[in-house]
Amino acid sequence: MQQLKRIFIGRPLKSSEEGNQKLGKLKALAMLSSDALSSVAYGTEQIVLVLTQLSIAAIWYSLPIAAFVLILLLALTLSYRQIIHAYPGGGGAYKVSSDNLGKNAGLVAGGSLLIDYMLTVSVSVSAGAEAITSAVPALYGHQVGISLVIIIILMLMNLRGMSESASFLMIPVYLFVGSITLMIGVGLYKIFTGVIPFKAAASVGTAVPGITMALIFRAFSSGSSSLTGVEAISNAVPFFKKPRARHAAETLAIMALILGAFFAGITFLNYWYGIVPEAKVTVLSQVASHTFGHGFLFYLVQFATAFILAVAANTGFSAFPVLAYNLARDKFLPHNYMDRGDRLGYSNGILTLAIGSGALIVLFNGVTANLIPLYAVGVFIPFTLSQSGMIVKWFKERPKGWFGKSAANFVGALISFAILLILFIYRIKDIWPFFIIMPLVIFIFYKIHDHYHKVAEQLRLEDTDAVLHHFEGATIIVLISNITQVTKAALSYAESIGDYVIAVHVSTDENPGKEKEIQSTFKVDFPDVRFVDVHSNYRSIAKPLVRFTQVISRNALRRNYSTTVLIPQFIPKKHWQQTLHNQTALRLRQAFSHKENIVVATYSYHLKK
Repeated sequence: MQQLKRIFIGRPLKSSEEGNQKLGKLKALAMLSSDALSSVAYGTEQIVLVLTQLSIAAIWYSLPIAAFVLILLLALTLSYRQIIHAYPGGGGAYKVSSDNLGKNAGLVAGGSLLIDYMLTVSVSVSAGAEAITSAVPALYGHQVGISLVIIIILMLMNLRGMSESASFLMIPVYLFVGSITLMIGVGLYKIFTGVIPFKAAASVGTAVPGITMALIFRAFSSGSSSLTGVEAISNAVPFFKKPRARHAAETLAIMALILGAFFAGITFLNYWYGIVPEAKVTVLSQVASHTFGHGFLFYLVQFATAFILAVAANTGFSAFPVLAYNLARDKFLPHNYMDRGDRLGYSNGILTLAIGSGALIVLFNGVTANLIPLYAVGVFIPFTLSQSGMIVKWFKERPKGWFGKSAANFVGALISFAILLILFIYRIKDIWPFFIIMPLVIFIFYKIHDHYHKVAEQLRLEDTDAVLHHFEGATIIVLISNITQVTKAALSYAESIGDYVIAVHVSTDENPGKEKEIQSTFKVDFPDVRFVDVHSNYRSIAKPLVRFTQVISRNALRRNYSTTVLIPQFIPKKHWQQTLHNQTALRLRQAFSHKENIVVATYSYHLKK
């Protein structure tokens, strides 16, 4: 297993090598913006899908809707730049909400983001699988399998460390940026030169019968999914090279500029070309087809889109472990999430994210559209809370220019909250699982926190602590199955540390007479050690041993003796040979571990060949 681990993950890194894992702007943009940039592949499509439920003539409304999405993008970008400078230690919405709105608001933001990052991976990978099947129709129907393979690849890549992940991600991200820039540029050139005529079903401003604000709100909320991932950089400020805050803020600005240009360009081209969503072909694929035909550049866009959608999930793999670390540090998640792996990454967070997102893919059968509404709720709750938290911060501290800063936060909070209301009112049938999952997550947070609080309370040393109890002697119970070299060595060790030694054997009906054979052999070899045979009618070893030991322990306490259970085991020379033997010692340790006043020890006898 260690050899396989080295092959897939690489050699362990020293703690002193952490500096080599920090990211510059070029690598950070690739690693932390892939989710946001890739969302343009389905953002426009989500708007048009809602509008065409009424009429294809309603597609022209995608232009003003896109304009409002861009206003929200500007507000969020300005706000998260402020968050980066105000909280250079990272933490994003969770940290901002906790510090300024209270613990409960912070947990809601943190829990929403944990769910959202799982959905980020699921949505991105699902969309990547759909793009692959659009380009290669023969693979249609295998989206779930393709998605799971992509998740495994991303998991292994992130376990290898940030620097290697970022180096790999530069290829798909910058290939996508280049191909989409080329597509929009060529498309606009052909439009302005008259090569591609106006094909939209209706001109801007055309009255469309049956249009309602409810429909427009639904389309706006769906299109706003293009802004997911904007917060990721604020969560991962510690990943940047120094000066971290400045590099993170500049990277966020570059990402927002590219995202806004791509979203506006694709939405306009889609409208001009008069494209209507089709079942097995994405809107972006149709835009590329109208722009380039079905030549090399079309397949380049398809390949780049599939590639970035597949790796866009890496934003979740980058941000989820850091958020889990912050929650674990505050004792709302298990402390395991604070542990670093061989490659200095938070491996437990990476593994948890891979398992959770894989389960979502299977549960929703790899259909992106089923995940988008949940995805939007998971991200706009933290958006709203983080913007509101920054408003409170500015009003409390009132630094220079605080009113202008709070105005940007107010616009972001207002629009984000409006999107949440739209989702709660018009998409309730799509997002109802969130109202079950979120309270459950908050409940788990508090149960974990309560456990850690109680543990600390019981382990804390106080000045008034009573003097520790001192035992006058030790009772050692040695568990034996047969008379072997292991037994002999364990009993010898027990006699060296204990005042009273008892050897215990468990007999069953499956081997009648074995207990008498063992007892007679035992008395010859160890005449001074008490031998006890405990009979088990149900072939269980652990339960009768525990009952017997508890009786001995109570008697020992009356004499002011401690009780130790010594479990002998032999260790094969090679690790793989351990799988050829039963794990009785492990099960016995587990059975005794929860019993009070009983110490459990293991005696290991190492085999030589």
